[in-house]
Parts: sequence; structure tokens; C-alpha cells
Amino acid sequence: MRRNYTEEVAHLLKRQFFEWDTVRENYEKLSQASTRTLKLGVSSIIMQFNPGRIHSTTANIEPESIAKRPCFLCDKNQPALQDAVMWEGRYKIQVNPYPIFRQHLTISAVEHTPQTIYGRFADMLLLAQDLKDYVVFYNGPQCGASAPDHMHFQAGRLKELPFCSELPGMTIYVIDSGLGCHFGFVTSLFRPLFYINTPSLEQASMQFDDLIGVLPLKDGHSEPMINILCWYQYNTWHVAVVPRSKHRPSCYDSGERQFLVSPAAAELGGLWALAREEDYNKITVPDVADIYSDVCLSAAEVNLIANKLNNYYHFKTLTHYGTSSSSESGHNERTLN
Repeated sequence: MRRNYTEEVAHLLKRQFFEWDTVRENYEKLSQASTRTLKLGVSSIIMQFNPGRIHSTTANIEPESIAKRPCFLCDKNQPALQDAVMWEGRYKIQVNPYPIFRQHLTISAVEHTPQTIYGRFADMLLLAQDLKDYVVFYNGPQCGASAPDHMHFQAGRLKELPFCSELPGMTIYVIDSGLGCHFGFVTSLFRPLFYINTPSLEQASMQFDDLIGVLPLKDGHSEPMINILCWYQYNTWHVAVVPRSKHRPSCYDSGERQFLVSPAAAELGGLWALAREEDYNKITVPDVADIYSDVCLSAAEVNLIANKLNNYYHFKTLTHYGTSSSSESGHNERTLN
């Protein structure tokens, strides 16, 4: 019988709240944090005033800085009170002591190895399947990962991220589809993205590999700039891959129209943890739209990337999971298993 990781993690959370003062105090502060919701088109964007996230927001990820500090995800550098649930002997599921979710997990590789999704995507899918009611997310080494030297995912409660309930209702330009499977892209959420929706682990992995193979790779980077959100509902995986153009927005600074915000997967999912009260009070819907536009690829760029998949897929259009209509592109359609 497969272990019930959801239950084990629930026990871990209770244990850490009881045993570790830092966790208890920070989660109590989070429960009292100020929040407000902005509407960006059809998207709900939750603003959260969270001073505890200042270190993550301002983390220096330059190699020289990373090399000088101890890795906070390695056992030898973690607090004695920090406990873990082991997953398949390969990852530690731990309570994030500086949360933005009311149940916030860090899932780090046992070994100290660089942050990369290569060879790890199937792990992400299986973690999402095992952590019911959670969304598992990945921040690339130049896309919000505060520990680019140590492979890790994070997870938060699915219901706390508005994007996860909004995405399936969007118009999806379908690249490939089959029985219960859809692979396409969405441009109507102000952060253009690719979306994989399938009950097949093999199908999801194949489509992700096809996608990452055509995403732009910048000089000196180990992988394309991406954030990934993954959840499992009704025996189906949902995966959103958001291609990025840069790590931090041009407005990352102090000043009248400047904001100390470094968008990662959570922010792309609609939950913005703002460490400065001035930013929380002044940020507006146009500011959010500008920041998304600044750090994400444009709809035109995502369309061009989708066109690079022409050798494999036959383009279709699908609206709200209705009847799909084939385009007249004349490209070959890949056979689905």
C-alpha cells in the first residue's frame, strides 16, 4: 500500500507548530496578515503584507554570494528542530518557516545539487499526486529560487492560489489533444503560459520535454527561464509552465513607482507576498499588469514558441473544454497512446 503523504504532512505541520517557536510565531503572524484582492481582467490577485518574506525577496543569487553562504536546505545547516517527511528516499518535505501559504512546504533533494528541472519533472508530477489538495511549484535558478544551488520544489494549499481554479476556464489554444488530454497555451491571463492537462504521466512528461526543448535558452543559463505550477485533481495532472524574460522587474527598487517585488511561481499564481507595507498600500492593477509584462514573455513570443512545435502537433483551438476545431495548418498530428 502506498504511503499517505497528505496525512503524514498534516502530522508534520502539527508537530512543528507545537515544537518550533519560529514556525508557530510566523504562521500566527500570517493568519493575521493584511490582504486585499485586485481584479486583473478575469484574474484575482491577492496582495499579502508579509514582512517575513524580505530575505527571500531580496536574496542575492549571484554565484559569488551563493558560494559564501551555508546552504539552508542541507541537513547540517538546518535548525535542530526542523523535521521532515522523507519522500521516496530522495526528497525532504519540510514546513517552510517563513510562509506565504497557511500550509507552506519546502521539498528539497536529499543531496546538495543545483536547481534544475531536467530529470526532475516526473518527480514533480508524482509529488503533486501524493500531496492531495496542494499545488507543487518550481522556480528556476534565475526565476525566483532563493537557493539556486540546491534542488527544491515548494508547495502550498491549492485553494489559496486563485490561478489554479481560473486556468481551466480560460480559452486554450490547443497544440495537441486526445482522450482527456490537452496541451496548449493561454494568453488571456496577462502572463502567457503553456498548459498541460492529462491523466497520463508519460503524456505529461513527453509534452513537457517537447516544450522545454524549444524554449529560449539564454547565454550562461543552465535551462530556459521558467516557473512551473503543478497540481493533481480528479485523476488528472494540471501543469502550467510560464516562460520568463528576466528575473526581476525594472521597478525592483525604492522610489515613487518602484516596488520591492521579485515574482516567482506564487506571484504568477496570483498570491503576492509584499515585504514592505508601502508597496502593499500603493500597488495597483496597472502596476501588476506592467510587472507581469516585464518579467514574462509576450503573447507574440509564446505564439512563436508554439509554432516551433509544428513538426509534432496539429494546431487546434479549444474554448472552455468545448468542441475543438482543427486549424488549416496542415501539420502532422502526433499519435497519442
